[in-house]
Amino acid sequence: MEIGLTLMIVGMVTVFVVLLIIINLSKLLIGIVNKVAPEEEVKHKAAPASAAIPQDIMEVIRQTVAQVTGGKGTVANVEKL
Repeated sequence: MEIGLTLMIVGMVTVFVVLLIIINLSKLLIGIVNKVAPEEEVKHKAAPASAAIPQDIMEVIRQTVAQVTGGKGTVANVEKL
């Protein structure tokens, strides 16, 4: 019984230490990758002035948002992508 308990404790401590090593190495790798290859910024093209959303479609969007949010949500801005 004593050997089993000792073996269990040694095994659990070993797993804990290995997981700590993996976590810290992962954080280090993420930091290195972020410094070497930072994420590129995505530039959105401005929609042409002729691509305005018709008023009837805007009203449908407003009513849908109001219905889904129970009247608590509002439409601040709509852009075509």
